[in-house]
Amino acid sequence: MDETDDAAHGRRPGEIAIDLPATTDAGVHFIGRIRTPWADRDACPKNPAGSDAACTIELDARYEAGLADLDTCTYVIVLYWMDRAPRNLVVQTPRSHGRPRGVFALRSPARPNPIALSVARLERIEGKQVVVRGLDCVDGTPLLDLKPYFPSIDSRPDARVGWRETAESDDCGNS
Repeated sequence: MDETDDAAHGRRPGEIAIDLPATTDAGVHFIGRIRTPWADRDACPKNPAGSDAACTIELDARYEAGLADLDTCTYVIVLYWMDRAPRNLVVQTPRSHGRPRGVFALRSPARPNPIALSVARLERIEGKQVVVRGLDCVDGTPLLDLKPYFPSIDSRPDARVGWRETAESDDCGNS
């Protein structure tokens, strides 16, 4: 475990980086790319609620038939791979919360498997392009999956994140 606060690696005070395993455990196929207005992480909103920009999901042609009936949904769950995020941080110090927290208590893109999830408003489908609002990723981000959002099973009104109740900011623990 490397606990050095190494500014050269972009680590903040209190952050802990680890050595990653030499091999992967699962094969994942990217099924498309996401086109957004943001060229880099600094330009991205800090969470999906931070922007109403239209983003275009470009599905690979082989998966186009899988879009059948998705146009009947108002929201979709978008799973994507934050390919430019560091993967070795297990403790992070969020910018606006100033104290180190475990990666699994945060929504930061920096995580062992940088899988991101957003619930996005479906605007329209044009062939193999899906236009949505409510994403927070850089242009060209690989797409893992699309799923319909079911309010009856995906919403948890009683959900809590205890440490955030005392936090001053509303950035969802993004770094």
